[in-house]
Amino acid sequence: MAACTNKTTAQKVDSLATTPDTNASKAKVCYAYIKNKDTVSLSLITTGNAVAGNLNYNFYEKDKNAGTITGIIKGDTIIADYTFQSEGSTSYRQIAFVKKGDQLLEGYGPTQEADGRTVFTNLAGLKYGDITLSPVACK
Repeated sequence: MAACTNKTTAQKVDSLATTPDTNASKAKVCYAYIKNKDTVSLSLITTGNAVAGNLNYNFYEKDKNAGTITGIIKGDTIIADYTFQSEGSTSYRQIAFVKKGDQLLEGYGPTQEADGRTVFTNLAGLKYGDITLSPVACK
């Protein structure tokens, strides 16, 4: 099933008009956001401009989301599809991060439903910075 998801990532992220380059070497990096009782963890494996990994949200007194991402890197921005489990069901949504120094800032903005997943209505108009992930040692 994961192989099928990877094949369609470039099509789903068509707003960037690029195809993942998987010919370069792989690099794994990990990030975390911890504030009060809220945590977000992200591990990424980058191959060329293709990215895949695990993303987990654990906000205090809210449902935990745990899943995988697949997407592309264009310049300093990651645009990916997040497939996650929450309350026993699988959901899909588009995510975005911009790299500032050694940190990743999560993007947010208006969304809509398209083809059974939540996508941003305007990638160029995203705001960044409510959740800032810092590098951590990978486990």
